[in-house]
Amino acid sequence: MRLSAQTDYAVVMLSAAARHCGVSGRLNATLLADETGLPLPTVQKLVSHLSRAGLIESTRGTGGGFRLARPPAAISLADIVEAIEGPIALTSCSDGGKQDCCIEQSCRVKPHWTNVNGAVRGALAGVTLASLSTQPEIA
Repeated sequence: MRLSAQTDYAVVMLSAAARHCGVSGRLNATLLADETGLPLPTVQKLVSHLSRAGLIESTRGTGGGFRLARPPAAISLADIVEAIEGPIALTSCSDGGKQDCCIEQSCRVKPHWTNVNGAVRGALAGVTLASLSTQPEIA
């Protein structure tokens, strides 16, 4: 399984935003682009996606910017992945969309993908933005 670059960038961007949480009022895309090294248009696009997903609150105009919609400990990696990628579904037959699978009617594995997807989502839900925004301890 590999996440898209956009999802990776969203995690990087929100981790940087979490480090500012409580320190400054609102952030702007230029600040996060400078801090993370991400291109400004990418940050602006991600702000739009993350705002629609309810992970950040965005205000336009003078004094505008954005901030996390919830504390970093209340935003999980699963929330971020789903905001960019959509529901976690490792196979096309488990994402609820139309698929062209030649063995769909006789597949004995298909019923198990719900459990597998749930396990992956659970693992991602166990990682919070708060934990991603701190330096790991080196053993």
